[in-house]
Amino acid sequence: MNIFQISNQLSPSPTRFPDCCLGISSTLITHLAALLPRKPAFTISIGSGSGLLEALIVHGDKNVSVAGVEVDSTINRYIAEEDMNIVGGGWGLCYAAQQAAAWMFVYPRDPKLVTKYIDTYGDQAVEMIIWLGPRVDWPDYESRFTQSPFSELSFEDNIGLTPYETVVVARRPC
Repeated sequence: MNIFQISNQLSPSPTRFPDCCLGISSTLITHLAALLPRKPAFTISIGSGSGLLEALIVHGDKNVSVAGVEVDSTINRYIAEEDMNIVGGGWGLCYAAQQAAAWMFVYPRDPKLVTKYIDTYGDQAVEMIIWLGPRVDWPDYESRFTQSPFSELSFEDNIGLTPYETVVVARRPC
C-alpha cells in the first residue's frame, strides 16, 4: 500500500500498522504536524524504521519536512531517499541532527542514545524533542530530559494515541 492509501484509512482512533510500532490516527498526524517546525526548518526522526509515521505527517502537511535516520537503508519504505540518513550502527549519530529544528524519537530502544544526541548536538539548532512511546517506558527516559537543557516537559493528551502510549514534548526552559 502507498502513503495515499494508508492516509485514507486513518481515523480519529489509533490503528496498528505492521510497519510502525506506534498506533497511528488522523488525530495524531494532525497534532504532530501542528507541533513540528515549518519549512525551511526540518525535523529529524531518529530511528525512523519504515518511515510510515514520518511520511504520513509530510503527506498530511506539505509545509512540514521530516527526515529519517536509520542503520540500514533497506528498512525505510516510505521516506523519500533524499530525506533518509543512514548511520553506522545503533550508536551512530546523524550529522544532520545538528541542523534540525526538532528531533523525534519513536519507540527508542535505549535512553543512552537520547542522551548522546543531546550531549553532542543539543546546543545546536534543535528547539524541541518529541518522544513517542509506551507510557511504561517513559520513566527510563524522564531523567535524560530533566537533567538536560530540554527540561521543560509537556505531556500531550487526547491526541489519538492508544491508551498505553504517550507523547512528551521537551523544550528548553524560557
